Amino acid sequence: MAHPEFLILWALALVALSSMASAAIVEHTFHVQNLTVNRLCQRRVITAVNGILPGPAIHVQEGDTLVVHVFNKSPYNLTIHWHGVFQLLSGWADGPEYITQCPIRPGGSYTYKFTITGQEGTLWWHAHVQWLRATVHGALIIRPRAGHKYPFPKPHREIPIVLGEWWNANVIDVENQAMATGAAPNNSDAYTINGRPGNLYNCSQNPKFTYTYKVEQGKTYMLRIINAALNNQLFFKVAGHKMTVVAVDASYTNPYVTDVVLVAPGQTTDVLLTTDQAPGAYYMAASPYASAPNVSFDNTTTRGIFIYENAPPAAVSAPRMPVLPAFNDTPTAHKFNSNLTGLVGSPHWVPVPRHVDEHMYVTVGLGLAPCGAPGNNSCGGPNGQRLSASMNNASFQFPTTLSILQAFFFNVRGIYTADFPNKPPVAFDYTNPNNSMNQALLFAPKKTSIKKVKYNATVEMILQDTSLIAVENHPMHLHGYNFHVLAQGFGNFNPKTDRKKFNLVNPQIRNTIGVPVGGWAAIRFQANNPGAWIMHCHLDVHLPLGLATAFVVENGPTPSSTLPPPPIDLPKC
Repeated sequence: MAHPEFLILWALALVALSSMASAAIVEHTFHVQNLTVNRLCQRRVITAVNGILPGPAIHVQEGDTLVVHVFNKSPYNLTIHWHGVFQLLSGWADGPEYITQCPIRPGGSYTYKFTITGQEGTLWWHAHVQWLRATVHGALIIRPRAGHKYPFPKPHREIPIVLGEWWNANVIDVENQAMATGAAPNNSDAYTINGRPGNLYNCSQNPKFTYTYKVEQGKTYMLRIINAALNNQLFFKVAGHKMTVVAVDASYTNPYVTDVVLVAPGQTTDVLLTTDQAPGAYYMAASPYASAPNVSFDNTTTRGIFIYENAPPAAVSAPRMPVLPAFNDTPTAHKFNSNLTGLVGSPHWVPVPRHVDEHMYVTVGLGLAPCGAPGNNSCGGPNGQRLSASMNNASFQFPTTLSILQAFFFNVRGIYTADFPNKPPVAFDYTNPNNSMNQALLFAPKKTSIKKVKYNATVEMILQDTSLIAVENHPMHLHGYNFHVLAQGFGNFNPKTDRKKFNLVNPQIRNTIGVPVGGWAAIRFQANNPGAWIMHCHLDVHLPLGLATAFVVENGPTPSSTLPPPPIDLPKC
């Protein structure tokens, strides 16, 4: 008779073999180069992947290894970030420029290789150098591995809905001009659905400029909504239809029925939509949520069309249009963001860690930087100075000679300082509008300041918006991790009263959180992935201004918790 120990080992071996058998190597090649397109009455040259906008959608199953060969045939430096992928022990493949790698130079190439573990749902990939992600982006769809199911009935079809932003200009020129003058960048000229602006814009009445999808009556479809826009959060609605949210940022949620979805740049939302209306045509539409008062923005609407099969021609020629929220409808935005909860027991659910090792209170917001020599007031920002941004009064400055991860791995000094504070160096009434132009608070030093964290430590962050320059909803994205969103609120965080609001049972799990305008968000994560991981505002108008920091997570005690050496073909600095 076999020993029980042998039977246990045999069973474990079978499980391991089954897991290996269900995993695959998924390989893609990205050719990044110029593409000429017609949009909004103009012929523009953009940077795109494989000649399409959005770029190619990548489909994998949980457990697969993804290999992407990137050939940079564009005139710009380039990296690709796999937004939301954990990159467990593969931090070299995360992609942000000068955080985990130096850029792929024009004419160069690099192969990203990593295994997608413990995740399923909708993520995406995008360029992580300057504003290139405006047109260099695409969906990354992770389905359950073979033999596993969704925690809801399988939909009839799955439809990626990639929301984007369009400029009638070269986006690199737009960013460079803003950085040169110190002013805010020019607003976009349109929003897009799957690369198409829709028929509300000039020169866009041709049906080819409107995304259209045919549906069957009585079926349930999964919309995988991705906000790939650079600088705007977007409300999304479908005329006459309810949606049921079932996942955000590739983490399952309790079903939440709504007629409107809010997605911040970087976020994804999976919804189920049942085609239960009369045969006809129904607009899907997206418009901005702009929370900063008295700040100009692109106040336009993009739309596509769902057309029922066998719909009468008269209905198809006059689609129904949804009524979208007002651009400053913070109550609707907050209701959506704060009512989502995590689906306990769903695949890859992680309970909230209860013991906290690092308590951090971090301000996020705008500020100013000197125009130049003292007395120079000729820049384009407020008071003739330059716009800036910071976290805890440190305006993040990216390295230029070596990545932070390389400096950490090879113990190179002088690239960063491990002095990012756990609390603001100066306490003040953070959301009081009377402080908006307080000269004693507006100017934050430029520095490459990071937070070093022990392996497996639990980090709790209170992200606090400030009124400096203006209050605003800031979508904050953490690389390398998901986090639990424990609570959100308005005003200054009050530890005595607001901690009582923490959801420690079934909070939503995200990688990108919109910190409420003039408010705060409490998040918590366990630092179980060694490497260098940037946390930054996913409004590209703010990232180059310094609204970022990075976590350097130390290696653990075992080989399975130690970052391996970099790939030999990692781009040179």
